[in-house]
Amino acid sequence: MEITVKQGTVLRAKGQILILTHHEGEDLAKEIALVDKAIGGLFREVISTEGFSGKFLQSTLIRPNGKMGFPRLLVIGLGKRDELTLDHIRKGMGHAATLVRKMELEQISIPVYAKQVKRVSICDLSQAIVEGMMLGLYQFQRYKTERPNTKEIKNCTLLGSEGKSIPDIRIGANRGNRIAEAVCYVRDLCNTPSNMATPSHLAEEALRIGAEHGMRVEIYDRSEIEKIGMGALLAVAQGTAEPPKFIVLEYEGARPASNVRQGTRKKKKKPIVLVGKSVTFDSGGVSLKPSDKMELMKYDMSGGATVLGVMRVVAELNLPIHIVALLPATDNMPSGTAVHPGDVVTTLSGKTVEVINTDAEGRLCLADALTYAARYKPAAIIDLATLTGACVVALGQHAVGLMGNDQKMISQIETAGRETEERAWQLPLWEAYFSQIKSDVADLKNVGGRGGGAITAGLFLKQFVGKTPWVHLDIAGTAWKHEGGHPYIQKGATGIPVRLLIQFLTNLSKKSGGASR
Repeated sequence: MEITVKQGTVLRAKGQILILTHHEGEDLAKEIALVDKAIGGLFREVISTEGFSGKFLQSTLIRPNGKMGFPRLLVIGLGKRDELTLDHIRKGMGHAATLVRKMELEQISIPVYAKQVKRVSICDLSQAIVEGMMLGLYQFQRYKTERPNTKEIKNCTLLGSEGKSIPDIRIGANRGNRIAEAVCYVRDLCNTPSNMATPSHLAEEALRIGAEHGMRVEIYDRSEIEKIGMGALLAVAQGTAEPPKFIVLEYEGARPASNVRQGTRKKKKKPIVLVGKSVTFDSGGVSLKPSDKMELMKYDMSGGATVLGVMRVVAELNLPIHIVALLPATDNMPSGTAVHPGDVVTTLSGKTVEVINTDAEGRLCLADALTYAARYKPAAIIDLATLTGACVVALGQHAVGLMGNDQKMISQIETAGRETEERAWQLPLWEAYFSQIKSDVADLKNVGGRGGGAITAGLFLKQFVGKTPWVHLDIAGTAWKHEGGHPYIQKGATGIPVRLLIQFLTNLSKKSGGASR
């Protein structure tokens, strides 16, 4: 969908449909009152006769009968004004966009008014409008041979009545467009079945993103992973015929980088390293999962997919920040060569791990990737993974599990989560839990029992980051939506926490004096 920004009033503009909003318990806002006057009081008539009160996500369609440049006005309720947030805007616009698509229209116009949301800039408002619409319109129909003949919305025009507001609307619209495209990209990757979205496919995607945005990309195959010494990642991969890949992307703050090997890297500022669990299908290995819903384990690479989406959008937004992305990619399959429960593996760090449960494979892959990340002497490490069912039990599908060794960074992640409505909730990483992952025959066990399972998994990862500031995001509950009904998050892959991480990185770049487009 093309996003355009124009200066003009709704009374003079033209298009197929105009989206307006109304608040519950209020008289018509100044801008809406002018529209109502122009169309002969039809808006007030609808309010009085059809029960439209402006409740959140309530909608009504008005036909101005030739009295405006739009044959249709779609009015969306945003609820009570004092409860309005940017996420209400996203949800309202997502809902509006899906209604317009059902009307089989190809163009949509939306006015952007300053101070519509308290203490929110018109730039952020424009971003939320575009994000809500684009995310609300997402569909995954790649493998359907018969698709609905519904027309898709091809253009959205944001109307700014004041010329001085147009540059900020453009900046916000561009950010919203880029971020929403990245979220949809991640959704596509995670919705794609595992016979298509293999480790090799993730490597190809990394190479494509790197080529498009001037990033350094390194792809290590099985033999090179063995030479590096990633014994834990190889243990997970030894049961599958699908070639594992260890994927490295490096973004240097919008400066072009040549595609050279790690040993020739020039000295740079300390990077932030993003590590994404990239298990492209998780059968559980020898500790086989139940067959019910096992087909969903194609999304066990949501962490890695998110990292690819974030790397794409930070380059498109020109964020002045140095980032390295690491994706340890493999299948987890049972076979005659698969790792057994009771086996001991040696990680890249030198620490040994007794494999109690082969279905706790993600932390093994991440252990080696985190050790590798520390070699960059980074300013911080953030790992994200669909790591534990225990996190889903603890927090459900509404919050990301958040752990780490740096309270300042944890607080920054929490702030970004509130700003984007991709919320994260901190769980304790007390050393008291460590006894649960002590092994009788090795340094560590890869599981610590049912009690505090999300915490012991996080504590396991902590053993591989040293003193580097580190945050762990368990996205097992938020990366996949099992039911529909949300205005901009459909059933299936959600793309969470792309927006959270972009907001976090944007906030960091602002503190360092940088700006984004």
